[in-house]
Amino acid sequence: MVDWSPIAKVYDPLKAGSIDGTDVEPHDRAVWRAMGARYKPNKGVVGDPLLTLFVSRLNPQTTEEKLHQVFSKYGDIQRLRLVRDIVTGFSKRYAFIEYKEERSVVRARRDANKLVVDQQEVFVDFEQERTLKGWVPRRLGGGQGGKKESGQLRFGGRDRPFRKPINLGVGPVQERGGGGGGGGGGGGREWERQGGRDREDRDRHREPEWGSRGRRDDRDRGRERDDRRHGDRSRHRDRR
Repeated sequence: MVDWSPIAKVYDPLKAGSIDGTDVEPHDRAVWRAMGARYKPNKGVVGDPLLTLFVSRLNPQTTEEKLHQVFSKYGDIQRLRLVRDIVTGFSKRYAFIEYKEERSVVRARRDANKLVVDQQEVFVDFEQERTLKGWVPRRLGGGQGGKKESGQLRFGGRDRPFRKPINLGVGPVQERGGGGGGGGGGGGREWERQGGRDREDRDRHREPEWGSRGRRDDRDRGRERDDRRHGDRSRHRDRR
């Protein structure tokens, strides 16, 4: 795969649900939901998406002031938004930080990822909603990353990049098993036929061994009968 990349250049929910981006069918209901979603980025979001970072896995107690204090050391901040529940006002544990310069964004993404803030290791990446074509958020079955406990792992992002697919076109397995394409089935059938011939050959090799073993058993039983008859005649002479 010449154009393979561990990071998705376009968001495809089906590929995002696959560890190597090669799935051809959805493996969970959330992927189905994401494939059917018609998500449009929030038009109320302002600022330059190319200068904006996404910061998640925050401590619920982390405030805007704390985030500004931590992230301002990477450059001048233009805008900072800690996302909160519209009803309770509690933090949803993620934020968006827009810088004034591109070099500040690059530096913060490089150095602040996995930084511990308020006893919590944070995750930092570029904003995806307005920069990655086809983006579908996690609440609709999409997103990227995730934890194993959630049962909704998504690949192709910084947190969980795609693993490089195994090249099924190389090696003896492909020759025997036949794989992808219309001709694959024929390869599989030929392997079955060859396997049948191999089994027949092994059976023929076994037959002489079994036959000789049977003949040996017959000879042994014959000797036992002769010994018994000889013993009977000896006991009869002794009684006389």
